[in-house]
Amino acid sequence: MTQTTFREPAARLRAKAGWAALYAWEVERDSATPIFRQVYLQMRSAILAQRLSPGAKLPSTRALAAELGVARASVISAYEQLLAEGYLSGRVGSGTYISSDLPEPVERRRQRQKKVAPASPPLTAQARAFAALGAVAVEDEDRPFTNARVLIDARTIEVWRKLTQEMFRSFDPIHRGYADARGLPELRRAICDYLGAARGVRASPEQIVITSGTQHAIDIATRVLLSPGDEVWVEDPGYPMTRRALAAAGMVLRPVAVDAQGLNVRAGLRLAPKARAAFITPSHQYPLGIMLAMTRRLELLAWAREAGAWIVEDDYHSEYRYAGRPLAALQGLDEAERVIYVGTFNKVLFPGLRLGYAVVPPPLIQSFAGARFLIDRQAPTLSQALVAEFMRQGYFAAHIRRMRLLYRDQRDLVVGELQRRLGARIAVTAPEQGMHLVAFLREELSDLALEAALRERGVIVRALSRMYLKAPPRQGFLLGFTGYPRQVIAPALAQLARVVAAAKP
Repeated sequence: MTQTTFREPAARLRAKAGWAALYAWEVERDSATPIFRQVYLQMRSAILAQRLSPGAKLPSTRALAAELGVARASVISAYEQLLAEGYLSGRVGSGTYISSDLPEPVERRRQRQKKVAPASPPLTAQARAFAALGAVAVEDEDRPFTNARVLIDARTIEVWRKLTQEMFRSFDPIHRGYADARGLPELRRAICDYLGAARGVRASPEQIVITSGTQHAIDIATRVLLSPGDEVWVEDPGYPMTRRALAAAGMVLRPVAVDAQGLNVRAGLRLAPKARAAFITPSHQYPLGIMLAMTRRLELLAWAREAGAWIVEDDYHSEYRYAGRPLAALQGLDEAERVIYVGTFNKVLFPGLRLGYAVVPPPLIQSFAGARFLIDRQAPTLSQALVAEFMRQGYFAAHIRRMRLLYRDQRDLVVGELQRRLGARIAVTAPEQGMHLVAFLREELSDLALEAALRERGVIVRALSRMYLKAPPRQGFLLGFTGYPRQVIAPALAQLARVVAAAKP
């Protein structure tokens, strides 16, 4: 009979190499079984049951004897027996390891031969909703033109490395305990100064609450401000993740159409005048890139003031303005304290950072702080301290200036190539702000079909029509232009052009 040999990948073995030192070894001194035999049997059982994996390094005989409080000779005898039987292997100058050439356990072979799906408990409606969301929430594609990917230049990487080394050399005591749920004071001061200068936000550091990003800030706002069954305005078309978060929380979505001046406030008043909140992207509407006109801003603020409603202003991508000066943040016009302003470092620096912020009216400070505390206590102080120092020393502003020039160049490359190659089939203009552009289809083509066809050929776009709820959907697609160097963008554009040019109405 052929014996099945069980081998694990080398990387996995290395990852498990230290777990044997944490195994709960024990002996019974009043047992009739000799100590060395107890150690031998216990270790063999753990190996055969795969509780200790092939390739795992065992504690030294001296360390294990000290842990068990027994004579080292007993442990040595157990190891020698296991070595003789092939359960262990010794490496000179390295230590003793569980053999990597053991037969696969009988239990595992049986499980593989008879695969029976375990019975699953019935899911609640909420669990099913989150499961459906999880299926579409993956955004780890690294192929062009995935949205919200960024580039980091060598200067920023070097500064980040230097600041990290300096921080760990000093290692402030704040990192050894818990901190204010709102965030480190130095980071909140830096954000407050930055937003006041760059976005016209009026706030004190006490009004800043550090989050893990925009989505987290919206979740906190939803918990604090709303109750299940409340009506809320959302843009149509609009950001899908905000809508999904609100729907998962039990809100009643009222899609308000977006036209050339942004959110149509009068349409919102006709649709749901008693809505409890409006979730908007006024500086750079997602996905169309429209800026909310000043008259609409004043109408929106008047509605919130008179209705006692809230406005959650998502100011994403505000750092990347390529022409002229944008309108100041809506929050800066708010005299009635009805606007919650949210932003993020995850787009301007890198998504792996997981840091954002909310600027909340003074009456809501304690409520937001309490919700932040309850959800996950606080943001990582190490990341906060790094970003605070990055901002304080002027590196943040310099990084934005460099990336703005780079992204503008990449935007122009994408727009120029699309117009040259596909001018008869699509309409595209260079956006004045942001990290993506919209290409509208001129002909009766399906953006969903093009999205699927392009994905098969290694090009990622987002179908525009999917982002509409009630308004008549326009056909087009979104392309992120910030996360890829020119040498990657050029061939991807050529592939995109071939697919679109060959598409049939």
